[in-house]
Amino acid sequence: MLFFRLLARLPLSFLYGLSTFLSVLLHRVIRYRRSVVEENLRQSFPEKSASEIQRITKDFYLNLTDLFVETIKLPGLQADELLKRVVCFNTDLLFDWINQGKTVIVMTSHTANWEWTAPAMVLHGFRVDSVYKTLSSSFSEQMMLLIRSRFGAVPVSMKTLPRRMVSEKNNPRLIGMVADQVPDIPEYAYWTDFMHRDTPFYPGSERLARSRNLPVVYADLRRVKRGYYELTFKPLAGPPHTDLPPGAIIDRYRDLLETTIRAKPSDWLWSHKRWKHWRGKYAFLDPKLT
Repeated sequence: MLFFRLLARLPLSFLYGLSTFLSVLLHRVIRYRRSVVEENLRQSFPEKSASEIQRITKDFYLNLTDLFVETIKLPGLQADELLKRVVCFNTDLLFDWINQGKTVIVMTSHTANWEWTAPAMVLHGFRVDSVYKTLSSSFSEQMMLLIRSRFGAVPVSMKTLPRRMVSEKNNPRLIGMVADQVPDIPEYAYWTDFMHRDTPFYPGSERLARSRNLPVVYADLRRVKRGYYELTFKPLAGPPHTDLPPGAIIDRYRDLLETTIRAKPSDWLWSHKRWKHWRGKYAFLDPKLT
């Protein structure tokens, strides 16, 4: 832990030099999940040439290592610096719901540097619960809890979220959910077409919105240049949700996420094994979205 604390004190200029070296190492030497990355890109962008896929692959590894060093740097970032690096748009949408006493579900994704999102929103005046999947390594878990609680964001594991919803029901806040992960229980996933492929999504975000009558927004995170981001909030659904068919919220999220990915493909987490499940094995089960 001390080693990472020391790294967080290093200037970003040095860390970006380290990132450039690591990106080449992962891409060319170690070839970290390279076959997964390239196959995911080919399947998602059948219209792109082999050279375009290779260019996106190279840029992806730099994005991945930038994410790593920027995440390590977060405990050493000052508030004013993070505010300069993550510029937010349309926060009035969030404040309108919060001022009505509503907690807001913010559906995020593995795009650009998602780890800076929750701390940045705290600095913009919001109480933020950041939902995460518990890590198997206790060291990694403790390190990520330290990083994700920067500036007062509250990391909440998926297992403890129901209890948190009860204990904090009278405290309006943002609940950030990275909604493009592979479901742990694909038998109860919501399946839909995404990036030209049949894809399972966690039903939890939509189920939570419907059961608690909560508004849902999409966090559109875009990289402007190295170390600088724009975060734009877009409405997905407002309560009541009784007029929406099952899956409508997830489908709207999917559409906006595809737009974000296609705008700059290399910024999404292509090393993630997003399509390791197939629908035929699980289609007979009900995701229970309502």
